[in-house]
Amino acid sequence: MKRILAALLFWLFLGGLAIAANLPQPVSDALKRAHIPLNSVGIVVRQTQARQPIISQNARQTMNPASTMKLLTTLVGLETLGPAYRWKTEAYLDGKLEDGVLNGNLVFKGYGDPRLTIEQLWLWLHELRQRGLREIRGDVVLDSGFFEAINHDPAEFDNDPIRAYNVGPNALLLNFNALHLRLIPTAGQTSALLEPDLYGYTISNRITATTQVPCNGGDTYAARLEGHSIVLEGTIPADCGEVENYFALLPHGDYFFAVFGALWKELGGTVQGKLSTGSAPINHAPFATRFSPPLSEVIRDINKFSNNTMARQLFLTLGAANGIPGSISGSTAVVQQWLKKQQLQFPELVLENGAGLSRSERISAQNLADILQRAAHSPFSAELEASLPILGMDGTVKKRFNDSEIAGHAHLKTGTLEGVKSIAGYVHAQSGKQWIVVFIINHPNAKYGQAAQDTLIEWLAKWY
Repeated sequence: MKRILAALLFWLFLGGLAIAANLPQPVSDALKRAHIPLNSVGIVVRQTQARQPIISQNARQTMNPASTMKLLTTLVGLETLGPAYRWKTEAYLDGKLEDGVLNGNLVFKGYGDPRLTIEQLWLWLHELRQRGLREIRGDVVLDSGFFEAINHDPAEFDNDPIRAYNVGPNALLLNFNALHLRLIPTAGQTSALLEPDLYGYTISNRITATTQVPCNGGDTYAARLEGHSIVLEGTIPADCGEVENYFALLPHGDYFFAVFGALWKELGGTVQGKLSTGSAPINHAPFATRFSPPLSEVIRDINKFSNNTMARQLFLTLGAANGIPGSISGSTAVVQQWLKKQQLQFPELVLENGAGLSRSERISAQNLADILQRAAHSPFSAELEASLPILGMDGTVKKRFNDSEIAGHAHLKTGTLEGVKSIAGYVHAQSGKQWIVVFIINHPNAKYGQAAQDTLIEWLAKWY
């Protein structure tokens, strides 16, 4: 009897929501405490099988979604490229190979692989050695023509050009173009470990360790490139243990050549020439080809860890792999074609890079919910949902509700920019129902809006 009464009250409450179009009071209260007005939020909640939402707040208002835009990019990728799609990278011999010596150039042609890492490159170069290549007497030529040249300014987004998340796309991207720095304080000085090794570059470490600054926020060091020297300057706290960071200093081509040179030397190979850019030989079979993991695996890194560089690579691949030049306009055209095929109209949609790391990308909460609903009915729904962070367990929501009974009851993509806080995905309620939830905040106080988002998620998950 109690369960019947609870269910009746529950549905009466839903009816009240539908009529008044109000949020649950605890969510409204949380927004008030954060000083975020209702006209700065876009919220949609509906069942995956339903046409009408139970909550709709400014649903059609055009908003900046931050990284939740990756939901559109990865779903279109799955449905146009297929979950088994693999990127390739080719190596060509532009010259004669005899007794291990190449009298000519070694050419690398990229096709946009988002996840060509140092480890994979080492294995591939080991394969080149096994195939009989030892000495390169010409140049190392890089062919990045699969993507059109993009005028990417790494300082444009937040005036911090060496941040790893500001790395631009490149058809021959290697290891996200990132350097991993580890600083170890020792008696007023620091030891600096930089990975990967870079052929032709030196490190000038001028970072000191001091007891005059606190552990939190006490790092005041910077890295810059001075010719072929990586200069490290500043201070770190002496008593707070090791410090590590990722940054990007070198242009794509210089980084690829420097890493290649170090690994090639380690494998016993030699190269006499220099770095060059060009095109792969026409009508030549590649000497060796390296394939990426399948797209279904790659999108897990994109969504669970909100990898902007990988999302940019996938976005440009949408056009290039569909016979359209690998450009922003070409990939945008592919997305629009896909939307038309699904009979979806997103007049407010603005795409800049498909990653959400943008001040100009736009979508509404309503249409983001439509994407999630389409994904729930896609042949590849399992692949898309599995790519999303699991509440309280992994990815960008690992620390949210990690000690709660609702941990594991949601797959959610997050997004954060200055003035933007968003979350979108699926909540699996105790009732057994699956809910689509989209909650976007565009306001100067957006960073204080997580409590309101968490309140809504908990309210949905605990229905029975």
